[in-house]
Amino acid sequence: MTTAPADIKAGIAFKTPFDEQLEFFRAKLNLPTDRWDDIMRSAHDRAFIVAGAAKADLLQDLRQAVDGVIGNGHSIGRFRKDFQAIAARHGWTGWTGEGSKAGEAWRTRVIYQTNLQTSYAAGRWRQLNDPAVLAGLPYWEYVHRDGVLHPRPQHLAWNGLTLRHDDAFWRTHYPPNGWGCHCRVRARVKPRAGNSTERPDGWDALDPKTQAPRGIDKGFDYQPGASAAAPLQGLIDQKLIKLDAPIGAAMGRHLEPAVRMERQQAWWNTLDDWRGTPQRGRVAVVGAIAPEHLDWLMREKKIAPQSAAVGIREGLVRGTKQDRHMSAQDGLADSDWRRLPEIIAQPEAVYYDERTGKLVYVVSSGDDAQTKLSLEFDYRVGKERLNMIVSGFRQAEFKIAEMVKGGLYVPLPEVWR
Repeated sequence: MTTAPADIKAGIAFKTPFDEQLEFFRAKLNLPTDRWDDIMRSAHDRAFIVAGAAKADLLQDLRQAVDGVIGNGHSIGRFRKDFQAIAARHGWTGWTGEGSKAGEAWRTRVIYQTNLQTSYAAGRWRQLNDPAVLAGLPYWEYVHRDGVLHPRPQHLAWNGLTLRHDDAFWRTHYPPNGWGCHCRVRARVKPRAGNSTERPDGWDALDPKTQAPRGIDKGFDYQPGASAAAPLQGLIDQKLIKLDAPIGAAMGRHLEPAVRMERQQAWWNTLDDWRGTPQRGRVAVVGAIAPEHLDWLMREKKIAPQSAAVGIREGLVRGTKQDRHMSAQDGLADSDWRRLPEIIAQPEAVYYDERTGKLVYVVSSGDDAQTKLSLEFDYRVGKERLNMIVSGFRQAEFKIAEMVKGGLYVPLPEVWR
């Protein structure tokens, strides 16, 4: 572990990158978003976002500019020049702050400071939670930055507060605690004489405007870095459902390799849970529509799914819903269902069924070269904004060929690899 100095001067604290800070930032995945609060709190530990940056190449260029700030100590002046060049290169317009010098200065300062402060805090959180450090320095002291022109009363009141590292206070009050907050935490062997060692009265009372404890800005009531090892798959699925289909499809393609094994394991756990403790109405997200298939649907059939997320209902997997076209022996076995994310992400072929208006994903069965596993897929989503798998069955390869020849199955373009 590369340690940062125990007491970094406030004026240079965020210009001194260290290994844990860089590792935290570089482990994030780019996540397209429309609004700054599309993801909240600990979700920022896993995702890099810039509000309004929905295109992958734009977001990647912005990420590289921020990486230069964190990793190379680029000044805010350099970042502003990079930001302006990136916006111009990608034709990015309509972002908050655009159109005035003051607005652009505010927007770039928010991106610059927030990424510096949260990555620094997350790196320090990892250092402070090292078992060797905790053994000798089990207390944390809240430190308000000296010299702030307009200090926040609550932050100033917390200055010197010293509590054990595992105290509930730190779950919501670990700094930064708002936009532009420069507070930090210092590790201590024990509380210093004169420091407060009791949480202040009403410390956890929520501000109705922010739904965060008073003195903390909306979305800042979490510990940066504490969820850096949390699963990505759940976060991505939430975004897939919310994003417009073309953006979601592009994001799913970009992130699929990074979450492939995680999604597979999550699906196995879900499947085991569904079979072990049956319930009704549960739904799982298992992947995303490929951009090529979405483009084809919109171009050839004038079909516009609401989202790119692909889901499945518990009842279908447990066999409580039988498709009208298949018999019991045609249905998928448990071992087939366990391949579900793989089938969605890497089908051998995809067809449009002219009889039903649905898509059919097809892969080899693995146990019979002449038999294909098929998933029937309905893009006409309901209130969940999910495109649903509505049946799973086996069918002979020659029958598929016959339906293609007869115009019943229309092949969709092969997916890009």
